[in-house]
Amino acid sequence: MALREEGIDRSFVPGIADPAQVTAARRSASGWIGRVVFGLVLIAFSVLFVFPLVWLLAASLKPGAEVFSSSLIGSQIQVSNYTRLLDLVPQFGSWFLNSVIVSGLAAVTVTLSSALVAFGFAYFRFPYRNVVFGFVLATMMLPGAVTMIPTFLIWKSLGFYNTLVPLWAGNLFASAFYIFMLRQFFLGLPRDLFEAARVDGASYFRMWRSIALPLTKAALIVVFIFELRASWTDLVKPLIFLRDVDLFTLPRGLLSIIASSSITGEGHFELLMAAAVITTIPMLILFFLGQRYFVEGIATTGSKG
Repeated sequence: MALREEGIDRSFVPGIADPAQVTAARRSASGWIGRVVFGLVLIAFSVLFVFPLVWLLAASLKPGAEVFSSSLIGSQIQVSNYTRLLDLVPQFGSWFLNSVIVSGLAAVTVTLSSALVAFGFAYFRFPYRNVVFGFVLATMMLPGAVTMIPTFLIWKSLGFYNTLVPLWAGNLFASAFYIFMLRQFFLGLPRDLFEAARVDGASYFRMWRSIALPLTKAALIVVFIFELRASWTDLVKPLIFLRDVDLFTLPRGLLSIIASSSITGEGHFELLMAAAVITTIPMLILFFLGQRYFVEGIATTGSKG
């Protein structure tokens, strides 16, 4: 007679395994194998993405004749490449400062202006609101090349040609992409909070500043990081508006270094690599400092409302 019919628990019979335990063991083994494979794939892609940065850093410390050699580490480590860069390009410090000023102002202005417009679209109910919002989003379809010449003529007529103002002041008028992203977060906020604030006598601007902004801090940091990186690496605007060497930003300065016969013309590519490292490091530091808010903001973008 079968063990089940005899009422015997098979877990106590030697040599007979419980099917539930076998299934659990198989799931545990497959889960462990899956985690190992996922870890190996993650490591492989991490090495793939990190290697260019490692190569750039190593090249900036090599002698000039070994920059493009097959070995990752040169015959000697030359930290003096960075000091030589500052000696040959004395304006590099001012370029770095200009990039900090332009990127900081651009990020702050577009974050606040976009948040203000996005709050208006999320909170207020007015006729044709969705139509107006659609027109705002439609501006993202315009290529930058279409508005480049009119924008240049406007800033030049205002007397801001060959100044840093055109590089950031346009962000005072917000960005359609950031408006869309922040509106999604504002729509997810409980409307009762704002209604209670109105009952207490708070103005609309006070509600935006004291309620909406603190509750969407992660999204605001994401916008700030996005725009700071975009302005830090932007070459088109400095190339159009700047002519004075002392006003160059880092991307415009790197282009001038590439065209300089005293550096690339004489084969001093190690100095160009050192300049590229100095340009890249601040963005890496910024990402690691805001990584928690950055990931949180990206993960929740568009999931509310």
